[in-house]
Amino acid sequence: MPTILWIGRYVIFFWSDESKPLEPVHVHVAFGRSSANSAKLWITSDGKVLLEHNKAMIPLKVIRRIIKVVEERSILIQEAWQEYFGEIRYIR
Repeated sequence: MPTILWIGRYVIFFWSDESKPLEPVHVHVAFGRSSANSAKLWITSDGKVLLEHNKAMIPLKVIRRIIKVVEERSILIQEAWQEYFGEIRYIR
């Protein structure tokens, strides 16, 4: 799974297989290493972030900080998604 960035000890990553058809652009967040028990953050076309779920049970205060950083780096993340998957779609 491609690691996009680290925020403290939280890893921000893509799953290498994001379904067919490709899901809209999003990242997963987990503590320490990539895991199926992760939070899922959708990135909208205007760079805002929507929390899909928090299976990692990351504390709300931490999730809010992570969302802020992901929004600040949304262009970098969208470019990485486009490069890795070859296309990009948005949830809205």
